[in-house]
Amino acid sequence: MISKNTIETVFETARVEEVIGDFVQLKRAGTNLKGLSPFSDEKSPSFMVSPVKQIWKDFSSGKGGNAVTFLMEHEHFSYPEAIRYLAKKYNIEIEETVQSTEQIAEANDRESMYLVSEYAQKFFQDKMLTSDEGQAIGLSYFKERGFTLETIKKFGLGYSPEAWDVFTKEALGKGYKLEFLEKTGLTIPKEDGRHFDRFKGRVMFPIQSMSGRVLGFGGRILTNDKKVAKYVNSPESEIYHKSKVLYGIFYAKQAIAKLDNCFLCEGYTDVIQMHQAGIENVVASSGTALTPDQIRLINRLTKNVTVLFDGDAAGLRASIRGIDLILEEGMNVKVCTFPDGDDPDSFAKKTPQDQLVKYLEENAMDFIQFKASLLMKEAKNDPIKKADLIRDMVTSISKIPDRIKREIYIQECSRIMDISEEVLFNTLAQLVQKEIVDTGKKLKQEQKEKVFEVVNNQADQVQSKVDVQNQLERRLIEILLLYGNAEEEFADYVYKAADDGELKEVKEMNVYKVYQRIYLSLQEDEVELANPLFRSIFNEVINYYHQNEKFEIEHFLMQLTSEMAQEVTSILMEDEKMSLHNWEVKLIYVKLKDQTIGQYVTETILTLRWYLVNKIIEEVKHQISPDPNVDNSEILALVMDYSKLVGNFSSKLGRVMSRYS
Repeated sequence: MISKNTIETVFETARVEEVIGDFVQLKRAGTNLKGLSPFSDEKSPSFMVSPVKQIWKDFSSGKGGNAVTFLMEHEHFSYPEAIRYLAKKYNIEIEETVQSTEQIAEANDRESMYLVSEYAQKFFQDKMLTSDEGQAIGLSYFKERGFTLETIKKFGLGYSPEAWDVFTKEALGKGYKLEFLEKTGLTIPKEDGRHFDRFKGRVMFPIQSMSGRVLGFGGRILTNDKKVAKYVNSPESEIYHKSKVLYGIFYAKQAIAKLDNCFLCEGYTDVIQMHQAGIENVVASSGTALTPDQIRLINRLTKNVTVLFDGDAAGLRASIRGIDLILEEGMNVKVCTFPDGDDPDSFAKKTPQDQLVKYLEENAMDFIQFKASLLMKEAKNDPIKKADLIRDMVTSISKIPDRIKREIYIQECSRIMDISEEVLFNTLAQLVQKEIVDTGKKLKQEQKEKVFEVVNNQADQVQSKVDVQNQLERRLIEILLLYGNAEEEFADYVYKAADDGELKEVKEMNVYKVYQRIYLSLQEDEVELANPLFRSIFNEVINYYHQNEKFEIEHFLMQLTSEMAQEVTSILMEDEKMSLHNWEVKLIYVKLKDQTIGQYVTETILTLRWYLVNKIIEEVKHQISPDPNVDNSEILALVMDYSKLVGNFSSKLGRVMSRYS
């Protein structure tokens, strides 16, 4: 159990822009920061971070919150795990009790799989560093690759002993469940009920998430047995999806964002060797074909990718096919090849850092130019191959979203391939047109599938009255969050005896705190917010103001459920993003410009009263009987009384307002 003081220290220390900046490239947008959503595939940034309010909002997915909720959403941390992560990041001492067997058993499936994976990483490294077998086989292999002990420990490298089930037995002895050993793929069950270690006799490369959580492993065998796969990876699981992970992203993310470029290579050792050589902004696709999810992972941090290819020319043709996916994301791609016989690992190992940096800078070529030059060498004077080459090149160019870039690349390819721009532009136009037609067909099909959804949504128009009340209630919550502690003058209307003895309504100006005024007004009208979520937030806000002198959003969010915290964040961030001109379209007459907070609060409360009374009038009118023999005088009198009240509200609002119908 983490103490309250420790949690408060974490919240006071952690900066939301720094935490999110480890995962998303943020750029200044006024007082806020903006970036591409890490929760959806988008081209234009709709992810906002407010350093002032210490909150974030993703307008593409609707998610939002503070630094802790971001980690819980993005990394699937539990609340305690998020606190521990932040404590580690900011070097805050945190008191943790050792997990007992019972506590491990109580953890949910995902958490248990993470715990097992973290234990496995420590087990493999410990066996490599302390056992005779581990030192003789595992440690000596990594040292032969040129890795220092510091690098080995940093990347969590290890060794799985040759024995059939030494890891499984030890993990079970520590209280980890066999169920989760199997789910992570660390242990493989046999039909006879026995179990064996998946990675036995292999050197181990832990695969980590962007936040450093161990998701799975890659294991390399060191024997020359051709019947056994050289590399074995963890199977797909609830926590490990190979197509969504980039090896080394945890160690590279800050350098990628800072240098605004990402080096992309193929293998684990390429990443480790480059990192050890001082090139930290490097990741690997782990031997798999590049996927859209992996590209989006990079796209959050930078728009610039430099792909590092081995010197083997034979494999280049196949390797470059997947790079069209990077172009589709609107990213800038360069290619750097190494001399024959070298790969990033071997070249970085033998090259001093300054020369390595210089080589990468001088030999990085724009991908389109590189591809055109490479294919031209292959085609030579063969007209059929050259025709295929032109189509291949234009297909790559058609993937680029930016029209200006497309035109520049067409001109460049025309020069390299010695073919007229007109031919290339015509081919491009055909491809783009085909893509538009295909997209249109896809959209048409999607529209057909949504027919029932559209029909159901028509009910929203009928319920537009409820929407108005919902928006007004939401506006009250926003006022409480933004201005609740502000002291403002408000008009109180009281009846006093005039000189002639008649009672007359007199306006008196009194000072209230905004939250007090709203609370008292709703109490006076005996009004409770209709929206259950807003009602819960309202009660929490009022209670917080009653118990605390200062309103601190980060501390307030700590007390809320995740649903309430997300709604609060949405309200606060939309205040940053939205203008108020749309409110009047919805008959919500509120203006902040040229208006004091007090006037704004008064208008909102009066508009809510006006709406609720009109709602009552409509309900009462339904009670009027069409039968001429029925006396409707009482009901009509009630309607008249309520109508006078509406007139009174209109007068106080300073405008004539017709009933909403």
